[in-house]
Amino acid sequence: MSTKSFSEAYGTLQRNAEKLRNQSEPDLDNLLEVVTQSVQAYKVCKSRIDAVELALEQALSGAGLAEGGSEVSRPAVRPAPRPAPAERTEKPAADSSGFDNLDDDIPF
Repeated sequence: MSTKSFSEAYGTLQRNAEKLRNQSEPDLDNLLEVVTQSVQAYKVCKSRIDAVELALEQALSGAGLAEGGSEVSRPAVRPAPRPAPAERTEKPAADSSGFDNLDDDIPF
């Protein structure tokens, strides 16, 4: 696969992810091909993202918007903390959403 653009590589990743999600049984005969295509597409996307980040850092640094000198440090990306679920002392009243009769024992 010789994907050159970010859009093509990203499309490949989306198609392969959808293909894997929709399988009722693993397709081991084609798994290596799907994984190989996906790894190559990931590398293309990653290199494009890295290039854009570098260009943005240089542009912001040149415009005097970045802190410090020409080297701009990236902040650590952390997911926002989720609030702890509130404890209930009473059973909630049945609502009309249709989910009140579902079994709470989820097998996963």
